[in-house]
Amino acid sequence: MYPPIEPNKTGFLDVGDGHSLYWEESGNSRGLPVVFLHGGPGSGTLPKHRSFFDPKRYRIVLFDQRGCGKSTPHASLHCNTTWDLVSDIEKLRQFLGIKEWVVFGGSWGSTLSLAYAQSYPGRVKALILRGIFLGRKKELRWFYQFGAHHIFTDAWERYLEPIPQNEREDLLNAYYRQLTSQDTKVRKKAAKAWSSWESVNLRLILDPELFAQFTEDRHADALARVECHYFVNQCFFKTDNWLIENVNLIRHIPARLIHGRYDLICPFETAWDLHRAWPEAKLEIIPDAGHSASEVGIAKALRAATDYFGNLWS
Repeated sequence: MYPPIEPNKTGFLDVGDGHSLYWEESGNSRGLPVVFLHGGPGSGTLPKHRSFFDPKRYRIVLFDQRGCGKSTPHASLHCNTTWDLVSDIEKLRQFLGIKEWVVFGGSWGSTLSLAYAQSYPGRVKALILRGIFLGRKKELRWFYQFGAHHIFTDAWERYLEPIPQNEREDLLNAYYRQLTSQDTKVRKKAAKAWSSWESVNLRLILDPELFAQFTEDRHADALARVECHYFVNQCFFKTDNWLIENVNLIRHIPARLIHGRYDLICPFETAWDLHRAWPEAKLEIIPDAGHSASEVGIAKALRAATDYFGNLWS
């Protein structure tokens, strides 16, 4: 990844519904515009996310989605849906005076990137997607109900702890009840358990620093609440396979799909399903990686992808 840089501009954009989004620009103000869509939903951006892009070639735009990071109100579920976020991205593009941009997203960010591109294909110059997630029921069931627990059984038991035995047949809705509780102790405990489960599965080998970041109280509250809100609502898609059903809208857009072979959060099958429906998108499988963008093979592939488009158009 490129060396750390500081933003040239920062600000807050009022997108309506009581939400104000933190945004920032770094790199070359006259360079190729790129927007970074973070994961979660509910995770937020970090300074290191600027470093996926050559600052001499790219005009780098980061922002925190509704309810997370520096955006306000924090951990809010009010008017917080996929389509609200799609609208926010377009409002930010217009606010910044950008005609079209490269869209870069990982995990939930890949989901949101696809939804945005399918809504505004004329505004997307290229797509760089990592850790593909399509928000389908089988993907949610794998990670939050039955599947991934076969690999991290010890961590799974800690994930189950806040949920009464008689509610464990539907863990998403059981967690949702606790994460929306008026009892702050119940909410905090549930958020910590939810975020811990996710952070344990992020990499092939646990990263203590990443684990600490994910389970910090404020971050965990937004991540767990917003994620669970989206997932109990099937990410607000009209059908279970919405993004693949509408892939024809974006097949003309140059795209790179990057996925770790041993991704436990978003199993490789999802990336393969998208690639089969969209063979024009170049798929790169990282043979020794899990889910996190910070894993060496994935980070190298992401930089190679941004360098490719940066060299092509800047």
